[in-house]
Amino acid sequence: MNSTPVKRALISVFTKEPFRKLVEYLHAEGVELISTGGTGNALTEWGLPWTPVEELSGYPAVFGGRVKTLHPAIFGGLLQRNQDAEEALQVGIAPIELAVVELYPFNETVSAGQDYSACIEKIDIGGVSLIRAASKNHAHVLVVSHAGQVDPVVTHLKENRGSTPEFRLSMAIQGFQHTSSYDTHIYRWLSMGEIPQSTLSEGPIQALRYGENPHQRGFFAGDLQRIFKQISGKELSYNNLLDLDAAWQLLQEKEGPTTAVLKHNTPCGASLHTQAKLAWEQALSGDPISAFGGIILTKHTVDLTWATELDALFFEILIAPEFSTEALEILTKKKNRIVLEWNRDSVSPGFTERSILGGTLIQEADVLETGPEEWDLSHCTEIPSSVISDMKLARTLVKHAKSNAIVLVKNGYLLGLGTGQVSRVDAVRQAIQKARQFSHDLQGAVLASDAFFPFADGIELAADAGISWVWQPGGSVRDAEVLSRAAELGIQMVLGGSRHFRH
Repeated sequence: MNSTPVKRALISVFTKEPFRKLVEYLHAEGVELISTGGTGNALTEWGLPWTPVEELSGYPAVFGGRVKTLHPAIFGGLLQRNQDAEEALQVGIAPIELAVVELYPFNETVSAGQDYSACIEKIDIGGVSLIRAASKNHAHVLVVSHAGQVDPVVTHLKENRGSTPEFRLSMAIQGFQHTSSYDTHIYRWLSMGEIPQSTLSEGPIQALRYGENPHQRGFFAGDLQRIFKQISGKELSYNNLLDLDAAWQLLQEKEGPTTAVLKHNTPCGASLHTQAKLAWEQALSGDPISAFGGIILTKHTVDLTWATELDALFFEILIAPEFSTEALEILTKKKNRIVLEWNRDSVSPGFTERSILGGTLIQEADVLETGPEEWDLSHCTEIPSSVISDMKLARTLVKHAKSNAIVLVKNGYLLGLGTGQVSRVDAVRQAIQKARQFSHDLQGAVLASDAFFPFADGIELAADAGISWVWQPGGSVRDAEVLSRAAELGIQMVLGGSRHFRH
């Protein structure tokens, strides 16, 4: 069998218990465990013998533990090759066939709001170097770089009585990806003052069925489990993940809907209603045709009654914070239907990233929330609270639609959407057409625009349709002209002051 047995293993981990299964297996197989002090204490508690790193290096841990493993006795054990055997014997450095290393939790320390010095101390030096050394020498050494690898590593070692070259290579690739992500977080924290918590560079990379189209390869790097728990359904695809990102961003909105339907990353139905069934009926009414094969997301618990109604509709994904047992029995019968439990505590990233021109664009996420206190209401008479609520919903939804975007809302739910148009008047026309297609009454409705109206033509279309209220950021050189025309047509206009392009 083409495998390398493990005789000596270096164990240096921050969290101890997740690695217990692996080290107990190694001990049972007669593997010598070499460890640093903190990990060694855990090994002692588990009744496992171990060799201190200091015993090999001849030096104690110094400078408050900053230097422990940085010594030829350790790195020579990880980096030596077959052709180095004679030299290794001369200098007395025995090979180490396995490195189990978990890095200091730098990202978690920053996210917890710890001070500068605490974050600096959580920049791992020895651990990153150990993972890189073992990964470089994967021809001879197996590396384990995070707790999620414990089960597959134990299974592999049992089945192969050691590690195979192919497995060592795959683990080395994951090791380099892990250290690359770790260093990227440090770089961004030092250069920007905080970490852009993007999922694009976190976690091991996993291959997807394909990319946006079947002829394209696709991959995902990130930790989806911290946001969604998949209860049932097929493997998530590239396009599913794009839709999930759009759904997650919408779920994070405080002024956002309680229930919504997304199609191709865009809300096509949404409702603010506090009753689950009514919220669903309103959201579906926005565009029942586009809801076919869409993504349903809700902040409500899905119960048996609602699940029975949902079961009659074809949809790709259902996201909710909670499901009743009876609801899951119905919803999970179709093997391809994806049912996800949303973690309400998951936090939207502070930055977004896009790859362009062989590089990366990074920006702060559009999390701006404004209300009547910040809006210019001087061009309106008194605005009813129900209209204010509709404006907030419309403003939120238009943030999540592709520019140029127009959203129509009335009585707390979406009536029509114009999205991705190359002119604002076309976006207005599309939104009105959508609303009329499903017989929605636009009398007294609210219109929200993601950017200013450069001309009054869009306002004229809105007035013809019966729309009474408009929320737009303002900022055009023709604001006065547009406001004047709106007043002539009986439309009351609010200038929100904040543009919300989404390209």
